[in-house]
Amino acid sequence: MSDDDFDLVHGSGNVFRDFGYPDADVRQAKCLLAAEIMKILDARQWSTRKAEEATGISHADFTRIRKVSTDRFTLDRLMLILGKLGQDVELSVTVRPRPQANHPAPVHR
Repeated sequence: MSDDDFDLVHGSGNVFRDFGYPDADVRQAKCLLAAEIMKILDARQWSTRKAEEATGISHADFTRIRKVSTDRFTLDRLMLILGKLGQDVELSVTVRPRPQANHPAPVHR
């Protein structure tokens, strides 16, 4: 094998899961909502100040969203912002057990 050869690894579809974050699903959901907020601001050609005027949400929050710094946001806060931007948010949840090998069940005594 030469230095130019490499193995192609397919990800899970969630980069946070691929990098081992324990809250990967929440992180991905926040980023997806933040991306929708950015699309709306871009489509309307709004600055963070204009978005603040229109929604009452701090321009600093819109700046954080633009920088994809979502740690300070909850999912419901991002959904509220989308609502203030005139959007309806439809949430779909699928629950399935985790593989036992990776995530053993906690022991309660």
